[in-house]
Amino acid sequence: MALRRDRHLASLSWPELRDQASRPGSTVLWPLGAIEQHGPLLPLETDALFADRVADAVLAQLDPDLPIWRLPVQSIGFSPEHLGFPGTLSLPADLLIDLVRSVGRGIAAAGFQRLVLLNAHGGQIGLLEAAARELRLFEPRLAVLPCFLWRGADDLGALIPEPERSEGLHAGLAETSLMLFLEPTMAGALPGPDGPGAGGHGGHAEAASGIPPEGWSLEGACPCSWLTGELSASGVIGDPTGASAELGRQLFQRLVGGWERRLDALMRSAWPSTGG
Repeated sequence: MALRRDRHLASLSWPELRDQASRPGSTVLWPLGAIEQHGPLLPLETDALFADRVADAVLAQLDPDLPIWRLPVQSIGFSPEHLGFPGTLSLPADLLIDLVRSVGRGIAAAGFQRLVLLNAHGGQIGLLEAAARELRLFEPRLAVLPCFLWRGADDLGALIPEPERSEGLHAGLAETSLMLFLEPTMAGALPGPDGPGAGGHGGHAEAASGIPPEGWSLEGACPCSWLTGELSASGVIGDPTGASAELGRQLFQRLVGGWERRLDALMRSAWPSTGG
């Protein structure tokens, strides 16, 4: 029986999976997102949708003979910063760590050599890095790579001007444009210059006390543990004004290209040697 080429691990029978896992460099890609508010314009599944679509597009570009397979997207993640808004679902931190550890141990037991966590939700970057480190301790033969979707293309910054590049953390110009390209019917009407989320700070003026003092930042070198409701009444942190499907197309193209290059290099290497 010919293997399905859609790269979905769940489409394999167990003998097929065993054979694929035994190949040198066998790798599983796991997209992760969130179900959380994304302001009045974008759907709750925004991060999960982005991780899912980029994963499929990247895998479609890779050499079909490479032994890399994907898991279904993990849609619900760690999103306590958005819990003040209806529709946000958040797993406890220890539950998400247990989930990564349990799935990862199953992947290792099947014989796979690498697990790539392709995460599209910024609020769980650190948590997934900790989960990956713990999983590696339990499964030293499994290389674990916790990745953030938006760090996958070196030239994304050229498409997003400042201050939006630094301050558009959630449902701003980049995410709104990407949704307009991928699923235009799922994005609401863009605000005018004085509409919700406009003005470059996504509602910072509505709750200025939430802005950290000089020398500190929401994210970056000296971050704080912010809650969305402290920064924005709309749930938007950034400025979606000016978003377009064309900008979204360019962002998607660069994200897919960046991750295709990284995964191709990984798959064609013998790294890492995990003989322990």
